[in-house]
Amino acid sequence: MKKLGLWVFVMGLTLGVGLGTYFYFGSSQAVASLDAHAKIEHSKKVDRAKSKDADFVELQPLILPIIDKYGVSQVISIVVALEIENKEYTETIIKLGPKLKDAYIQDMYGALNNKAAMNGGVVQVGMIKRRLKKVTDEVLGKNVVTDVLLQVVQQRPI
Repeated sequence: MKKLGLWVFVMGLTLGVGLGTYFYFGSSQAVASLDAHAKIEHSKKVDRAKSKDADFVELQPLILPIIDKYGVSQVISIVVALEIENKEYTETIIKLGPKLKDAYIQDMYGALNNKAAMNGGVVQVGMIKRRLKKVTDEVLGKNVVTDVLLQVVQQRPI
């Protein structure tokens, strides 16, 4: 009889932990963040000659902790791809990848932990994209990268 009671207790505990985990992590809806001052520009005419020569270089993911007064509260993962018009720059970007990633981490770590790039706990994607473009131009030069594309921006609470 004790084994049956212990078995029922373990099953109830497992079910309770599972439901608690679901309600804590799984029931919240994803919230998209848009910069309130961002303007979306739509070009009516696409220059086909430029788009054919464009190339993309995907960098290694950036993983950044968000630290508050209690310690690490969440982790943000960002995957960045750089758009370049001249394919000759691909090798240069790959060689300077570690330096570029270091500059990204330094800039984003300060911006995210000072809450400059956060609004209500949600990452402001537009602000991050502008900051990454600025850092890219500082490291590689102004005419190397056409655009910084955010492939993945993911927040995970801890």
